[in-house]
Amino acid sequence: MSENKLIHGGDVLIKCLLKENVKYMFGIIGGHFLPMFDAIHKWGREQGINTVMFRHEQAAAHAADAYARVTNTPGVCFGTVGPGALHLVPGIGAAWSDNIPVIAIIPQVNSQQEDSFVLQGNLDQITLFKPITKYQKTVRNIEEIPDAVQKIFREVTGGRPQPVLLEIVADVYFQKIKENKLAIISSDQYRAMAKPSVNEDLIKKSLELLLSAEKPLIVSGGGVLRAEAWDELQELAEYLQIPVMTSIMGVGSLSNQSSCFLGTSIGSATYQATTRADVILALGTKFSHTLFLGKAPVWRDTQKMIHVDIDPSIIGRSKPITLGIVADCKQFLTQILEEVKKTKKIEKREWLKTLLAEKQKSQSVYTRKASNDNMPIVPQRLVKEVYDFIDDDAILINDGGDITYYALEAINMYKERKPLSTLQAIGMGHLGTSVGYGIGAKLAKPDTQVISISGDGSFMINIQDLETAVRLGLKNLIFVIANNACWGNIKCGQKLVFKERYIDVDLPDCDYGKIAESFGCYGEEVTDPNEITPALKRAKNSGKPAVIDVKTKFEIPDLVKLEWAGAKNFTD
Repeated sequence: MSENKLIHGGDVLIKCLLKENVKYMFGIIGGHFLPMFDAIHKWGREQGINTVMFRHEQAAAHAADAYARVTNTPGVCFGTVGPGALHLVPGIGAAWSDNIPVIAIIPQVNSQQEDSFVLQGNLDQITLFKPITKYQKTVRNIEEIPDAVQKIFREVTGGRPQPVLLEIVADVYFQKIKENKLAIISSDQYRAMAKPSVNEDLIKKSLELLLSAEKPLIVSGGGVLRAEAWDELQELAEYLQIPVMTSIMGVGSLSNQSSCFLGTSIGSATYQATTRADVILALGTKFSHTLFLGKAPVWRDTQKMIHVDIDPSIIGRSKPITLGIVADCKQFLTQILEEVKKTKKIEKREWLKTLLAEKQKSQSVYTRKASNDNMPIVPQRLVKEVYDFIDDDAILINDGGDITYYALEAINMYKERKPLSTLQAIGMGHLGTSVGYGIGAKLAKPDTQVISISGDGSFMINIQDLETAVRLGLKNLIFVIANNACWGNIKCGQKLVFKERYIDVDLPDCDYGKIAESFGCYGEEVTDPNEITPALKRAKNSGKPAVIDVKTKFEIPDLVKLEWAGAKNFTD
């Protein structure tokens, strides 16, 4: 483009997004922001940016979420004014709850029609998104676009990551400006790229607490992954021989090959650790429901705790602390490593040996259950077959209710979970992510296998975007459905507490393989446990997105029994 050439608002927006290295924008087209699409068609694709058309904006938001989780860069989604924005809300809400950096871009009706009953109008979209975004910005003039884009990227990449909203009034897309009047600068010119250092006194006090502990424990959360601090975590843990457990958001932050790795927050070994530890180093975790809210009987208030988080509002919020440190986890671990190497390396602790023995025992119990050849197929067997089959660097998606308990219980037992390779909507307990997550993850890592384990109920929620996966020609993208023909997690509650008075939990026994074939996918139904792996191989070799419908037995996970135990006194 000539510097003196007149360009419209769509051109300006795309130029700004390219400056931020945005490659994909996920969503559905709309008339209010057609100049944005026209800019991509005319010249944007040549420079490396493209839209990905979905069949529902919710799945598009999930795709942006997955792209962000896998690449550790912001994902971008969009929807048109009114209904398009409304459809984005579930996906943005799930990303907000899990602290994922997603940018939602939506238009607003023309300024002349503001606060009128024009089609799709009169919706206060900023207020709508406020509870599920950390920052919202409205643009009313073309000259404001570069500054607005810089503001949303500063917010989405700074501090605690969460979604942000950019609303651009429709007039702005059609306005024109001379290109030489724009001030589009690179990211290092308007936001800090380095993380602040931690006070040395806090580093020394942290190390003193860890060295004085008889039974120290490290809890690694999603903040370790967002900070890309997995190498530093492993080095510290192994130098001091401290056992490490991860939250579910932190899966992959420590290799299961490490001699200090206990497992994820579902399992008897981690329960032994949490109840008996005397000093806890909590890294980038908010002690959500997956860590039992930091409460008894899983935790004790008498435990000393060092809580490190980029967000000061998280520190000490769920559990009393001894030291609170506002810091990026990588920066903290880098500094404490420098200090710890001045001390003698610790030999293997008896405390760690005891916990690893407990871990081995609990894994043996799961392995025995997973060898079951009965039909219908038990969930543990399905999970084992998938985990044995997946590529070493595969991206794994968990989507559903009861099946995710089984998947998480065994997630570290088979192959290693690499950093940034395990996707699940944890905080909101959101269902229906598998297809959107699969597409976003596959576009982020085209040469990497992406495989999803989902329940039949959750898979149906965004099944229409199988067409999107087919249209994009995605390969080695496999959706495995644990089909027990019910909303299993809720049926568990009705069985345990409500004396099997089942209502609205049983689903029709659909053949999801045939449904997938109608979209152009490879599809197959499996009823024999010995046919799961052969079916997975056929799916992988099909050259298409694939759906394997595995008929599974309705069972109640052990953890679900514990969760409902407190409700057993329910009376009619």
